[in-house]
Amino acid sequence: MAGRLAAAEAGALTIMEIGRIKGATRTLGAPKDWNADRDGPCIGLPIRDERHGGQPCMESEWYPTPSEIAAMAFGQPVKLRVLGTVHPPVALYV
Repeated sequence: MAGRLAAAEAGALTIMEIGRIKGATRTLGAPKDWNADRDGPCIGLPIRDERHGGQPCMESEWYPTPSEIAAMAFGQPVKLRVLGTVHPPVALYV
């Protein structure tokens, strides 16, 4: 699976594999106050800076694991976790 980065597991939560998006403009690292011992691993996220409707946005690619693909095939939803108390505008699509 060329271009994919290894994903981390945090407890029972399996994280989708992070892709290396074509035309990546930068890689986001852990937030300033991130503590890997307390918060778990936070690996680099390659993103591509773009504009959507005149607004700046960032895109990344994610690859579901075989077990996640099977769960989605049986109707399980894709979940989005946002840290903090303010939810930014987001979009999930294929």
